[in-house]
Amino acid sequence: MTAIASLPRACLFVALIGASPLAGAQTATEPKRPSLEALKRSIADENPQVRVDTVDHERISAKRIDIVGDDGTIRMTLSANTPAPIIDGIQYKRAFDVAGMIVYDAKGSERGGFGVADTPDGTMAVLALDHPAMDAAGWRVSPDGSVMFVINQAPPLIRDAGLGNRLVPGVETPTRVKLDVAADGTPAVSLADGNSQPRVRMTVTAEGYGAIEFLDAGGKVVHVLAPERDLKQ
Repeated sequence: MTAIASLPRACLFVALIGASPLAGAQTATEPKRPSLEALKRSIADENPQVRVDTVDHERISAKRIDIVGDDGTIRMTLSANTPAPIIDGIQYKRAFDVAGMIVYDAKGSERGGFGVADTPDGTMAVLALDHPAMDAAGWRVSPDGSVMFVINQAPPLIRDAGLGNRLVPGVETPTRVKLDVAADGTPAVSLADGNSQPRVRMTVTAEGYGAIEFLDAGGKVVHVLAPERDLKQ
């Protein structure tokens, strides 16, 4: 979902422990790997706790549970009615009531979460990761059965004196990638321009043919590539 998420796990691990000489001689077919010395330097605990001996309670009933950092900052909230979003120290109204989990950065600003939203049309399942003051990527399962995943371009970080020089939430930014399955089952992957207008769309036609559509700035399809369909015609 992000550039970091798309990296191979090995790349992420090497980035964490730093570059290091490779362990021993390697053939051309062997993947590069950190040296044993580098791995040992990165070990925090060779016997970490992975289980508990006994369960304190078989069941915990609560409306809200907060997980806090060493300094007391709330870093995660699990709630039947999640708190309204906090952005740069200011709490804003949420559009719908949401039951689920919210995660926060070191300053207490919301940076993502998942849950179910109670909308006028029914229950919607949602999952999102956030830029500092705007949604970045998110999944949505709508009451009508449609499913959508979007990636938004990072907006500029704007501060306003009227907000105490804090970040302005919801700055307009284009949605650049959208993957969706409509309620009728039609799938599509769209790439959009800086105005959120889809310019390339990959889909499957009602007849079952794979197709790539090219659209102009007004949303009109100007060219379609559908090789199997064209061969049959």
